[in-house]
Amino acid sequence: MSVSSAAAGDIYRFEDEEGVVHFTDTPNDHRFKIFMRDLKKDRKLRTSFNLASCGRNPEEFEPIIRQCATDYGIDRSLVKAVIHAESSYNPQAVSRTGAKGLMQLMPGTAQDLRVVDSFDPKDNIRGGVRYLRFLLDTFRGDVTLALAAYNAGLSKVAKYGGIPPYEETRNYVSRVLALQKNYQTN
Repeated sequence: MSVSSAAAGDIYRFEDEEGVVHFTDTPNDHRFKIFMRDLKKDRKLRTSFNLASCGRNPEEFEPIIRQCATDYGIDRSLVKAVIHAESSYNPQAVSRTGAKGLMQLMPGTAQDLRVVDSFDPKDNIRGGVRYLRFLLDTFRGDVTLALAAYNAGLSKVAKYGGIPPYEETRNYVSRVLALQKNYQTN
């Protein structure tokens, strides 16, 4: 990437040989890769489908999902599938690793995304969808890699050059894709 191709407002990162992570908004080295895209600027220019297992009625969140999916240009059925897989539509869900809310945002990720309250459905979904948009942009629209990164982390997908060899992540990607397909047909 040349410096001239860097977009104003974007953040770039790379991890050096010693494991030190570097961030910049003015990349001057080919090792820097897009980390966080300025989405406001960009906007302008188990696989069975079982809603009975959901923590709350998914329709309750439909207006928020519809608005966020539209705002960030993401397939609404993908957002629903991620929420279903992550929390079964339980806005108070907390994982064993500390991820919170409907889209199971880790505290650091939520902070980076300016999510004030991970248990607030609107704040959580907006942050989660924004993060999905970032991952889709990072992986040039490859939903499979974006989902793998959502589950295992961006650094793990980068490290393995694809879906990490973790059974949990492979199952997660398959499950979300199947749920997405089911949401598209219903």
